Amino acid sequence: MRYWWVNQNQTYRHEVPGGYLWSPKRKANNHRNAFYDMMREVAPGDVIFSFADTRIPAIGIAGNYAYEAPKPSEFGTTGAYWNNIGWRVDVRFHELQTSIRPAAHIEHLRPVMPTRYAPLDGNGRGYQHVYLTLLPLEFAAQLIDLIGREARDIVQGLRIADEASAETGVGQLQWEEFELNRVRDDKTLDETDRQALVIARRGQGLFKRNVMRIEQRCRITGITREEHLRASHCKPWRDATNAERLDGENGLLLTPNADHLFDRGFISFDDNGDVLVSPVAHQDSVVRLGIDPMRRLNVGRFSGGQRKYLEYHRKNVLLESKYLRTT
Repeated sequence: MRYWWVNQNQTYRHEVPGGYLWSPKRKANNHRNAFYDMMREVAPGDVIFSFADTRIPAIGIAGNYAYEAPKPSEFGTTGAYWNNIGWRVDVRFHELQTSIRPAAHIEHLRPVMPTRYAPLDGNGRGYQHVYLTLLPLEFAAQLIDLIGREARDIVQGLRIADEASAETGVGQLQWEEFELNRVRDDKTLDETDRQALVIARRGQGLFKRNVMRIEQRCRITGITREEHLRASHCKPWRDATNAERLDGENGLLLTPNADHLFDRGFISFDDNGDVLVSPVAHQDSVVRLGIDPMRRLNVGRFSGGQRKYLEYHRKNVLLESKYLRTT
């Protein structure tokens, strides 16, 4: 997951209710624009902070990668000089009940401001030439802290539920459905391989058997009863190749609660076996799900293959790179 800032002074009233971002591909003089090019880097599940009229009034979750689309007709004369074909990203926006003015908190934001492609000047005023820009994780974390619980709930997928059946984020769900259809339509796979890959998405079948050749119990709880365990992908099924989707080294045995935390990026594991807790995780919920962030928890050694896949998980799934380590 990555974090983005979008300047919607001209287009907020269209893009947020309409559930999308749209930019031209190039500037009016046909030169490239880094802030338009960044549209192609947005991935499903990425978090987008909307900035309009000096405030952050909404946060969105990207639902897909950018695709070519005509300039929205509702823009009217807005951006009259823009090309008619640009990039579009579908976004599920959540308008905030409590918005903040970044300028009022610039003392907190200035130390973590990106040195390149910054969305604000040193006084907290938005740059008019910026449309979409990537935010450093530290800057995004500061915004989340300033906005408060409402922002944390959105970023966490509308709160960690007490039960393990919390819905996957909208972007992840669409992405996985797309990949699942690709597997089903792949004529190079025989039916046995196709079913093994589909079942592996749920942490069962051949993938689970491969993981159980390496793992014997839940890394968090120590439970050994097979019917109470899931095989969790370190490199998520949606990101993995077919070979990686069935590779036992790409898995850990976890109970459903721990699997939920691991899959959604609320926890991960260091190479030495220490549990890492994301700073955006709701601490009380994590404790109720069996992990006390105030106590060091080590789950034992990993194989060389597992460490490779866990490195991917820490970099691409765990929420925030500034890990809150258990001590």
